[in-house]
Amino acid sequence: MMTIKVKVENLSKIFGKNPKGVLPKVKQGFSKDEILAETGHTVGVYNVSFEVNEGEIFVIMGLSGSGKSTLIRCLNLLNKPTEGKIFVDGENIVDYDKDKLRIFRQDKVAMVFQHFGLFTHRTVIDNVVYGLEIKGIDTKERYEIAKKTLESVGLCGWEDKYPNELSGGMQQRVGLARALANDPDILLMDEPFSALDPLIKREMQQELLEIQSRLKKTIIFITHDINEAFKLGERVAIMKDGIIEQIGTPEEILATPKNEYIKNFVRDIDRTKVLQAKNVMFMPSALVSLKDGLKVAIREMEHSGISSIFVIDTERKLQGLVTIDDAIKAVKENKKLVNIIKHDYYTTGPETYLQELIPYATESKYPIAVVDDKNKLLGIILRVTVLSNLV
Repeated sequence: MMTIKVKVENLSKIFGKNPKGVLPKVKQGFSKDEILAETGHTVGVYNVSFEVNEGEIFVIMGLSGSGKSTLIRCLNLLNKPTEGKIFVDGENIVDYDKDKLRIFRQDKVAMVFQHFGLFTHRTVIDNVVYGLEIKGIDTKERYEIAKKTLESVGLCGWEDKYPNELSGGMQQRVGLARALANDPDILLMDEPFSALDPLIKREMQQELLEIQSRLKKTIIFITHDINEAFKLGERVAIMKDGIIEQIGTPEEILATPKNEYIKNFVRDIDRTKVLQAKNVMFMPSALVSLKDGLKVAIREMEHSGISSIFVIDTERKLQGLVTIDDAIKAVKENKKLVNIIKHDYYTTGPETYLQELIPYATESKYPIAVVDDKNKLLGIILRVTVLSNLV
């Protein structure tokens, strides 16, 4: 059962001299532009509610001015909400006094910014130890932690360099290491890769996914790039004018966009970069076990209208594939099922993106088998499923 790490309830943030006095106008339905023109106040976020599960990458995306960066700064109270509640581990942090808030920011949450925010006069390792230094961690211990953290983000050997000696991607790795060094439960990432060139950006996205597979942090990630959102997010919230328009998995948003705005947002997205094998696979109605004979295999293929069938053992581990032609020929020659098993098909893991399966689907005569790390058959993907997503 999933544990809710962060719960946001009816959160609003209005900028101006009298934000609470402006809230009634927002509730009456006045638009963001109308409120700005009439009152001089800016509606950053209005009536936002969502939950983030422990260990989840939750992405908040939207265009410039949508309120996404305002929202993430509310989550560590850099922006004090005008109204609403933010529960972290069941406690409403909006009610925290200065001491509780300081401890919360030191121990439970860390932030990675778009423009790195590194101290130019400090070396790489001295940037990483900064948060540990503020917490009063012993010098030897904090440097040991920083060195291990730098190693985890691929910067071993760069400890004594200065930020201006590093590429943009490497500087962002230092920013990530500095956040991770404090071992926070929650990582807030405000468009951390948007300033990087496309190649480095893709590398950093993959790096983040690999780090997350090891550390299982709760990550709330801000972006304006829908391809990035769908690649990283287990669930995605799409914002417009301070309001969340839709929350769902990438697959859910692609399949059932809530309104015209979301439809336009996802219209041109490359689905092969978003959908994974687990999203499109299905368990075949027909399988044959090693203990079954050739006639059982032929009957199953005939009944299901297929010309090949996968063979599994008693633990559902994939053993191979048998075709109808080979099965009929083997019956005539008095051979056994095990004698005609083929292995010239492709297998993949459940996390593989469809884009990576295109060459397999193009070359293969058979469905692609989806297996886990123990070679247990999880499902199959038809060639047409992969190739049709290119259209």
